[in-house]
Amino acid sequence: MTPILLNHMGNEENEYINEQVQVKNPNLDTMEEDILYHFSLSTKTHNLPEMFGDIKFVCVGGSANRMKAFAQFIHQELKLPGNPGDIKDICEGTDRYCMYKVGPVLSISHGMGVPSISIMLHELIKLLHHAQCRDVVLFRLGTSGGVGLAPGTVVITEKAVDYSFRPQFEQVVLGKVIIRNTELDEGVANELLQCSSELQTFPTVIGNTMCTHDFYEGQGRLDGALCSFSQEEKLEYLRKAYEAGVRNIEMESTVFAAMCRVCGLKGAVVCVALLNRFEGDQITSSHDVLVEYQQRPQILVAHFIKKRLGYII
Repeated sequence: MTPILLNHMGNEENEYINEQVQVKNPNLDTMEEDILYHFSLSTKTHNLPEMFGDIKFVCVGGSANRMKAFAQFIHQELKLPGNPGDIKDICEGTDRYCMYKVGPVLSISHGMGVPSISIMLHELIKLLHHAQCRDVVLFRLGTSGGVGLAPGTVVITEKAVDYSFRPQFEQVVLGKVIIRNTELDEGVANELLQCSSELQTFPTVIGNTMCTHDFYEGQGRLDGALCSFSQEEKLEYLRKAYEAGVRNIEMESTVFAAMCRVCGLKGAVVCVALLNRFEGDQITSSHDVLVEYQQRPQILVAHFIKKRLGYII
C-alpha cells in the first residue's frame, strides 16, 4: 500500500486558529442525532452547549482513578465552591471512560494504547464541536519510560514519533495508509517549560516522545512473554532513539498529536518518566514514590491553567 500524505496532498491539516472547535466530517451535518456512545451522551438527549460550552482546557490520561484525582486536585487549585469529593462522573452510564467537569476544565480517562485513546478523541472532539467550545487546549497527562533521563523527570513532547523516529501517525482507512503529521504546538510546550521553571520542584525537559503499539516487545523490553532480541540489540535501539531526540516512550502520543493537528486544536503531551530504560525494564520504585511522580504532570498543567485563568500573575 502506498501511503497517502494528507498533510500535503489532502489539505486536511488546519492552522491553529482561535475559533470554534472544528470537525473534519461533513456527514455530521446531515445527522439528526449524534450519539457519543462511549461517553453515554447524545446531541438529542443532552444540551451539550449548556453542559460543556465554557470548557477551555481538556486533560486526558489513561487511568480512570488518576483522572478523578486530577479533577479533585484542579477543583482545589481553582478554589471552586463545593466539595471536590462530590464531583460526579458524567460518563457513569458507561464503563469505557470517566469524565469530570470542574469549571472550565474537563478531565477524561482514555485507557491504554492508540485504539482506546483514538475512540475517546473522536467523541471528545465531536463533543467540543457540538458544545460550540472555543480556544480549547488539550493535554495528555501520563506516565512513560524515560530514555536517558532520571526517574521522575517530566517530558513535554516536541514531536510524537513512531518506531522509526518519524514524526507521523499511520492510520489505515478503507485499506489505504493515511499519514498524518504529529508535531505539537510549540507555543504551548514553551509555556509549559516556563511554568516548570517557575515551580522549580522537579526536572522538566522538552523532547521527542516515541509512541509504540504495546508495552513489551514494541518498547524493546526483555521481560515480556515473548522476546526475540538480545540486551545488546535493545540498548542499540534505545541509543538510536536517544540520538533522534527521543526522551521517553509511551503508547498514545502519535494519534493524540495527529488528531489535534488535523482539527486545529492546540495540544500538549506531558508525561513523567518512571524509570530510565537504559538501566532496566521493570518499574521498581515504591508505590508512594510512583504516586508522587504521577502527580508531577498534573501539578505542571494545573500551574499552566491557573496562569491562563489569571490566578497567577
